[in-house]
Amino acid sequence: MGSMESTSSDRTVAARDRDSEGRARNARPRDGLGRPLPYGAPGVARQPEGVVRRPEESVAEAQRLLDEGKPFHAHEVFEDAWKSGPQEERELWRGLAQLAVGLTHAARGNVTGGARLLRRGAGAAQAWAAEGGFRPHGIDLAGVIAWAGELAAEVEDGTVVDAGARAPRLR
Repeated sequence: MGSMESTSSDRTVAARDRDSEGRARNARPRDGLGRPLPYGAPGVARQPEGVVRRPEESVAEAQRLLDEGKPFHAHEVFEDAWKSGPQEERELWRGLAQLAVGLTHAARGNVTGGARLLRRGAGAAQAWAAEGGFRPHGIDLAGVIAWAGELAAEVEDGTVVDAGARAPRLR
C-alpha cells in the first residue's frame, strides 16, 4: 500500500493507508524500534493487532521481542493484553506497555521521553503491585520496577541504550 493523492475541488488530499477492514493504518515498513522506513524498504514483521492470548503467552511473546531488541513490538503485545484482558489487570498491562515504549524511546535516543515513560510504567506497575502482589502471571514486578528506575537514571545521564542488551527480565 502506498500513499496516493486525490483531488477534491480546490485542494489535494493525501490518501491514508488502510488495513483490510478499512481502518487507517500506516503501511510503511518499520525497523526493530518501530521507526517508519520508506515504502518498499525491508522492515521487521509487524505484530498482528488485537490478538487475544493467555497471560502466560503474552509474557513469553513480549519477552522474546524484548530479547530481540524489539521493545516497540513488545509494547503491542502488552497493549493487546491490556485491551483484551480482565478489567482488574488493565493497569498492569498498561504499565508494562509503557515500560516497553520507554525502552523504545531510550534506544532511539529520546532521553526525556524514555526516562519519563520508564518511570510512568514503573509507577503503574508499582501501584498495581500494591494491590495485587509482585508476581502476577509469574512476572517479577519488583525486578521490573527496579530495572526501570535504574535504566531511567542511566538514560538521563546520557547512556546510549541497546534495547536488546538492556531488555528487562519479566520472569
